Amino acid sequence: MTQESCFEHLDDRFDVCVKGSARVEQLTGGCRWAEGPAYFPAGRYVIWSDIPNDRIMKWDETNGETSVFRHPAGYTNGNTVDRQGRLVSCQHGYRSVTRTEFNGSVTTLADRYDGRRLNSPNDLAISSDGAIWFTDPAYGIDSDYEGHKAESELDGCHVYRIDPTRGAVTKVADDFVRPNGIAFSPDESKLYITDTGHPDRHCRVFNVDLAAGTLSGGEVWTEATNGGFDGFRFDTEGRCWMSAADGVHCLDPDGTLLGKVLIPEPVANLVFGGLKRNRLFICGTSSLYSVMLPVNGVTTF
Repeated sequence: MTQESCFEHLDDRFDVCVKGSARVEQLTGGCRWAEGPAYFPAGRYVIWSDIPNDRIMKWDETNGETSVFRHPAGYTNGNTVDRQGRLVSCQHGYRSVTRTEFNGSVTTLADRYDGRRLNSPNDLAISSDGAIWFTDPAYGIDSDYEGHKAESELDGCHVYRIDPTRGAVTKVADDFVRPNGIAFSPDESKLYITDTGHPDRHCRVFNVDLAAGTLSGGEVWTEATNGGFDGFRFDTEGRCWMSAADGVHCLDPDGTLLGKVLIPEPVANLVFGGLKRNRLFICGTSSLYSVMLPVNGVTTF
């Protein structure tokens, strides 16, 4: 094992993923629990959630300025951008998945399953057909720290899908302890989901039938080696860039840990951004970081 600048190399295959001269930059701080980054290329800015402070923050890539994007924000956690360029969010406080329209209004896409309130939607991924797949652990109702303390109305913490045509909510996986991060492989044939409630805090992989809106399989793909896995994204070559306690772990499609981007605090989530999708924006506990890479993130919108 060798350590070079801001990176830790564990496999020769990591050499093409980073540049030794690149440096991790702290873009801004002052958060209590940074999560859910999403990049908007049209405006060249990234937004992310500061959950306990009940706000969504914004960092402008053109001038380096940080501002409050929304407050209060319904204790928003995960965010993404849909195919039309709209913000889609998981809100702990409202126990819902919402979409921010171009006129600024907020549309509730899902807040119940089978007539019962969701726990606290956490993270989400949107497939190319417009379906929204999201995880629903109970972190937002466990206490008042990142939501509103309440009893669960459901029989557990599950994974759901919102139909793009009818808006119906269906359960697609029901054998998780606390499903959390979620993302598709570049070709959308696989759906990866982390389980932060499992003792191994592993990541599982499912086969996807987009037309039917169903999942199969679900074997363990890889296990966390430092802290627990949380949010993650894929690059165009199918490598997974996964959040961990010591930074961002780069995993080969076969699950091998290739190397790490070292961050001085635990990482909760990340997103590829920049004009070429080769700038990785990273949510540490209290700060937003970034690093330039010689790889490109998958286009998800």
